[in-house]
Amino acid sequence: MSAVNLETLDPALRRGDDAHRGDHAAALRFITCGSVDDGKSTLIGRLLVDSKSVLQDQLAGVQRLGQTDLALLTDGLSAEREQGITIDVAYRYFATPNRKFIIGDTPGHEQYTRNMITAASSADAAVVLVDATKLKWRSAQLELLPQTRRHSLLVNLLRVPSIVFAINKLDAVEDPEAAFENISAALWRFTAAADIAVRAIVPISALKGQNVVEASPGWCGYHGPSLLKVLEGLDVAEAEGHEAFTFPVQWVEKHSSSSDTAQGRRIFWGRVATGNVEPGQEIQVMPGGQTAIVAQVLDHARRPGSVTPGHSAGIVLDRELDVSRGDWLLAPGAIEPAREISATVAWLDDEPLVAGRVYWALHGHRWVKARVKAIVHKLDIHTLAEAPADHLEPNSIGHVDLSLQEAIATLPYARSRVLGSLVLVDTASHKTAAAVLVR
Repeated sequence: MSAVNLETLDPALRRGDDAHRGDHAAALRFITCGSVDDGKSTLIGRLLVDSKSVLQDQLAGVQRLGQTDLALLTDGLSAEREQGITIDVAYRYFATPNRKFIIGDTPGHEQYTRNMITAASSADAAVVLVDATKLKWRSAQLELLPQTRRHSLLVNLLRVPSIVFAINKLDAVEDPEAAFENISAALWRFTAAADIAVRAIVPISALKGQNVVEASPGWCGYHGPSLLKVLEGLDVAEAEGHEAFTFPVQWVEKHSSSSDTAQGRRIFWGRVATGNVEPGQEIQVMPGGQTAIVAQVLDHARRPGSVTPGHSAGIVLDRELDVSRGDWLLAPGAIEPAREISATVAWLDDEPLVAGRVYWALHGHRWVKARVKAIVHKLDIHTLAEAPADHLEPNSIGHVDLSLQEAIATLPYARSRVLGSLVLVDTASHKTAAAVLVR
């Protein structure tokens, strides 16, 4: 059996070149995902314990049948503890001497895919777990589990910058080296066909801690860094500063007296989506179309200055305009608002999606009615082929055409994760029905 070595890593990680690592001062936000019972919660528990981020009284509180159940460190809901599954996204924080981390533990069940998508939409990285014991690991042509494929496709569609595969429970198979080699080969075949960029494939045992925090040289024929070391070398998502300025208004503070520099004018609060904003800059209100000059920009602590993408800001204009929650402030002429949208959707509702249905669409903080004009095709997660379809089943991925009641300012999701994303909500039940990515 040939050894699996550093070729399983992205070249930038193999070099250890700081020029390819981005800003390591910022915390890395990553999620764990994959199929049911692949060990996601146990992995996070292992990271917390082995990085000494858990107090002794917390460890004492997660004892089950006389043994420490690491999954209980993240599975906090009573239903999760009773059933031994993850339902909602649980966030945990920890730090090493080299990096700070924010972890999102996402559920593996198909019915909770919407929760995974919510967490992935703001993640810098995704660790997709693969349970070696569930696969026919002796076969060189083994097939991956459908949920492994689905979650991998979704985090790739959502433009999560770094995707890492962790092959778990290799301590529980007879020949861990053969299992790692065959499962790695299956992952490379799948990701190549799906055009998914992989940063690393790492063998681990979340239960016993092998290759999670500390490296286990030669185990499974692998001679690369531990999973934590890989995570320490990943980039945070780049701010979308190259695009023109866009700003969704979340809250309007009327005639504030708490800021002398606001001069009694309203302050429009929100988070800068793209571009930069500075005093003296011209903006346009969408959908109203009025223009004004930015008189002042406040940061989250109400300090005057400039604010970069992804950060909260308060904007004061040089004159009073009718601006409400849900409106957008844009660089004039930067984006042509559109009512007709072609999009990729991850369908999350229990009822199938059919053409002609009307939903609420949320873009930024703006709600508009959206009608499904046509379902163009459906993606087969097994063959990755696009086939004509007249409906989309729950947890399927497809391409649809939408017609909106009002024009909104969008960009392709490939250019902007903020302007290119919408959420469809059922008008009757108010359930989240779909994640929409503008094509």
